Amino acid sequence: MNEVRVRFPPSPTGYLHIGGARTAIYNWLFARKHNGKLILRIEDTDAERSTQESIEGIIDGLTWLGIDWDEGPYFQSEHAAEHQAAAERLLATGHAYKCFCTKEELEAKREAARAAKTGDYRYDKTCRRLSPEEVAAKEAAGLPYVVRFKVPEEAGGVRFHDVVYGDIERAYDDIEDFVIVRSNGRPLYLLCNVVDDIRDRITHIIRGQDGLVNTPRQILLYRALGAEPPVFAHMPLTLDTKKRKISKRTHGEVVAVQYYREIGFLPWALVNFLVLLGWSPGDDREIFSREELIEAFSLERINRANSVFNYQKGDPKFITDPKALTINAHYLRAMPVAELAPLVEKELRKAGIWKEDWGENGKERAWFLRVIDLIRSRFHTLKDFATLGRAYFDDEFEIEAKAIKKNLAKHPQLKEWLPELADRLAAVEPFTAENIENTLRRFAEEKGAKPGVPINGLRTVVTGRLAGPGIFDVILAVGKERTVARLRRAPALFV
Repeated sequence: MNEVRVRFPPSPTGYLHIGGARTAIYNWLFARKHNGKLILRIEDTDAERSTQESIEGIIDGLTWLGIDWDEGPYFQSEHAAEHQAAAERLLATGHAYKCFCTKEELEAKREAARAAKTGDYRYDKTCRRLSPEEVAAKEAAGLPYVVRFKVPEEAGGVRFHDVVYGDIERAYDDIEDFVIVRSNGRPLYLLCNVVDDIRDRITHIIRGQDGLVNTPRQILLYRALGAEPPVFAHMPLTLDTKKRKISKRTHGEVVAVQYYREIGFLPWALVNFLVLLGWSPGDDREIFSREELIEAFSLERINRANSVFNYQKGDPKFITDPKALTINAHYLRAMPVAELAPLVEKELRKAGIWKEDWGENGKERAWFLRVIDLIRSRFHTLKDFATLGRAYFDDEFEIEAKAIKKNLAKHPQLKEWLPELADRLAAVEPFTAENIENTLRRFAEEKGAKPGVPINGLRTVVTGRLAGPGIFDVILAVGKERTVARLRRAPALFV
């Protein structure tokens, strides 16, 4: 195989969509697997919609994900002269022609086709039959025109092999003479894309299944321009549970890469999740290191069936696909605490509850590392440390309504018991897990209650949560002074 060269060509007209990110990831993996090159090409020819903010957002999103590229970013708009020259070449070689049909004329023909129920209207090649003299006369009259590609009129069609979908053929009769240059003189994306791929020596095009419809026309353009078409591999679409394409209009910000950064995802966890939307390693593995994923990846393992993004807008429990949360939680639990610590620090700083004593050289650094190691097992995102875990770092924290209902309201006697328990714990010396446990169990026995009653009540008052790590470890992490103070405030929670 010659040097593999692939490209990721986003349009800078909005945020980096997770579907676009998945395309970038597949191309990146394929390039790394084969020691090839990934080219980042910004397709900014839509001047009205392209923005510098979107360009920066795309580059920033890819960088955050760890998707590096070898060439670029190139900008399609910088090669406008090449695109125009290609159009002129196609005209000169007889592969294209000027079409003077007006929008009104074309619409009238479409209406007639609909009325006659003859099927979808395709351009009837009126201007393809014009003589050179007729073309010259129309140009002399200043009539506007588009440039159309001449699809072969003989029998047969475009045949190609897609790595994912297999052998595909599209009859010439089913392809209309398509426009490659607008009436304002600007070449269309279809032509620009092919010209850029030829210039960048692209060997493989890995893109979404919705691009498959354009492939036969692009192959015609490659051949007319004297180039061998690249290998195509089309990825399945990603749909929601109602079989709709995921989009910001329908699903909101959850389809933007930036959203995952803001809610506290680890970059590689998101990469790991996205690559599984349409690809399988051939076994039951779901967690991959960078090296493992590069080794396992192949185009042949891309699925034909559409993948499902399992997200229900408005569900407070699942802020994205549950599998994405599960994968992110895995990485939070598995990564070394020393690597996790600075990420948690950023979240606590954003929440306004960071203390410098917890810093790398702070006197409470060891405590900070122990706490994040203790509480991370139940968290799904980095933001959880500042929300669900806030009670460990700050005295102002919310208490779950369901925890109050289950652990306090059902046991009104705790209104008196918890302040008593505060006094017992205040007297515990040394303040060890064993002594704390013995104190709690003796207290429950004296009250004639199951140990779970005061223990669960204590958990809710001290952490604000219904469940969590082992309660004795929790009390040690929060500390005697803060545990006692919170228990003494407990009566205020009983209405």
